[in-house]
Amino acid sequence: MGSIPMQREADIRASAMDPGRPGPPAVVRTSLPGNPLAPAAARRFVRAALADWTELGVPAAAGITDRLADDAVLLVSELVTNAVVHAGTDVELMCRLDEVLPGETTESLLIEVADHHPSRAVRGDHRPQPSGTPEYGRGLHLVATLSESWGITYRTGTKSVWARLPVEGVQAVHEIESYASEQALQRGLRAAEILAPLPKRASQDTEWVNRGALSFLAEASDLLAGQFDQDLVAALAGQLLVPRLADWCAVWLDDGAAHDSVGVGARLARVWHTSEHRIEELRRVLEKEPPRIPDTAGSGAFPLPWPGEALVGGPSGAALAYRLTAGGRVLGTLVIGRSGLVRFPDEVTGLVEDFSRRVALAISTARRYQRQANISQVLQRGLLPSKVADIPGVESGIVYEPRDKGGPGGDFYDVFQAGDGRWCFALGDVQGKGPEAAVVIGLARPWLRLLAREGYQVAEVMDRLNQLLLDDATEAADAAAAVVAVAGGQGVPPDSPTSRFLSLLYGEIVPYEGGVRVTLACAGHPLPLVMSAAGEVREAATPQMLLGVVDDETYTSESFDLGSGETLLCVTDGVTERRTGRRQFDDADGLAVALASCAGLDAPLVAERIRRLVHEFSERPPDDDLALLVLRAR
Repeated sequence: MGSIPMQREADIRASAMDPGRPGPPAVVRTSLPGNPLAPAAARRFVRAALADWTELGVPAAAGITDRLADDAVLLVSELVTNAVVHAGTDVELMCRLDEVLPGETTESLLIEVADHHPSRAVRGDHRPQPSGTPEYGRGLHLVATLSESWGITYRTGTKSVWARLPVEGVQAVHEIESYASEQALQRGLRAAEILAPLPKRASQDTEWVNRGALSFLAEASDLLAGQFDQDLVAALAGQLLVPRLADWCAVWLDDGAAHDSVGVGARLARVWHTSEHRIEELRRVLEKEPPRIPDTAGSGAFPLPWPGEALVGGPSGAALAYRLTAGGRVLGTLVIGRSGLVRFPDEVTGLVEDFSRRVALAISTARRYQRQANISQVLQRGLLPSKVADIPGVESGIVYEPRDKGGPGGDFYDVFQAGDGRWCFALGDVQGKGPEAAVVIGLARPWLRLLAREGYQVAEVMDRLNQLLLDDATEAADAAAAVVAVAGGQGVPPDSPTSRFLSLLYGEIVPYEGGVRVTLACAGHPLPLVMSAAGEVREAATPQMLLGVVDDETYTSESFDLGSGETLLCVTDGVTERRTGRRQFDDADGLAVALASCAGLDAPLVAERIRRLVHEFSERPPDDDLALLVLRAR
């Protein structure tokens, strides 16, 4: 839908900058089209408004919590859904954060949703209202449950529903079991608890489906789409369905093979029941007798026998199974049951079928993500040394934190023995991330070891590695151009590897009695620092050109002695360029100051202290890979 226009009162920002200044309340408004996309847009709009007010420091925003934000999003989702279903016109949404009102003790959040046909009936619903049914539906039942006050205002051609939520720092609900205690799952549970069918409300399932299904599926999609663990997806499915649409639920995760049952190797990943003491009994029976769904059933509901053995003492009911299929592959089976029914209403079976498709897509996405994560982890392990060499008379400390946890980063390190009495170390940073960076690291690190063990000196290793990167980039570009030519295209694709830059700090260490001799070269890399035993810090190299940029570049090396108690610190730009606002960690020699504060510490403690200082420099997580190598002469 694109961005949503937001109109603020003229002096909100000024009022936020001066909390003592009186001014109008923080207000945002937007218009939404009367279609199924409106609830999702409304949810994003409200979350953005609350985040903006918090960031701007609006006085009343101090009490905004995750719980309040979740309640507000759930409330506006139901109100907008009802407006779309009942009216089908454009919807006007207003969100206002009020300071303490006369007669009140806390700030409040006011949400108002207006449509332009207050008397229009629900489209496609021509049945008369059952006697005794209140004039508002499940959506307004939810509004009444969440808000401290609410109401409906009629104007000429307009009906507005408003609700006021208290802003008082409500604490989050208690955590539920193990992995099901994720914040997203807590939101799903709260929605399910509030919208759960009341006793003897089975006859009103159709009414709820007509009024609340759109919101239920939208919220379910939001919750499921953010999960990358298939077991958590299964847990969410159970929590969202029970007790809203079923008394119990079970999810099998399959290997995708086509069978008349849940497939060879399938496991019962999740069982959920409204009565917790029945869960284990139900699990035992379901594991013994998994559902059997014929291939002709497709993705629709298939009736199953009621597992009466597991539910002794309770009423019998109806059970349905849904095959979870995505991309033409069977991923598992979803089974639901509800007591006191001969069969599920058609409206419920259709809704759960739509829901099961979303569950299947979420499981498919989680599996792809997990496969990619496994590949990345294997690749990462192959790009880093399995063991760091022990250098006589030198202790080492290493920190390596890729920004993408589990994925291949653009930084790498190595410490290895190059021959009798010679050890080498390297710390590099490749242009780019992911597979392209992994290709460069896969070239650079083995070649560094090979050239060093062949007896090449530090500067010679840099010269040859520079030429290797240039030659390889040329070959890769030629190959990409040939592929495009065969395909009838023109030019080289934008993502083709036409250049592969590498910043590298590479050195050689030769121990001797009383210290070590260090020879190193720095190509486009943050300069290494040396700290004396007394805590004085100096730079230890001269900057030179990046590798893989200029053909026939000649590199030079520098040598110095590292005496007892002296420390050599090497870092990547993820350390020096760590930001907070406009400041970087290394501004005003920040890295040197940090190293000086480590006087007297051994190498692992120096590495850990620098890592901690870098993380504490900003409240936000690092946006680049972090790597540092500390070498200290004993």
